[in-house]
Amino acid sequence: METVTYQVNGMTCGHCEKAVTEEVGAIDGVGEVKVDLTSGHVTVTGEALDDAAVRAAVDEAGYELAGRV
Repeated sequence: METVTYQVNGMTCGHCEKAVTEEVGAIDGVGEVKVDLTSGHVTVTGEALDDAAVRAAVDEAGYELAGRV
């Protein structure tokens, strides 16, 4: 298991948190997703995390992945 924290831009509310959590949580190998709206950080724990897959999931949710923290 590895844990990676990403900076995601544009999240401001509970709906944002839910959308990102659902999309990123649907990636194969992801076990846990924690969203901190205040900092814009999304912490993902899982097996063999793929940055491109996380970026695509965040895009699908309607937000911008700025990169790893």
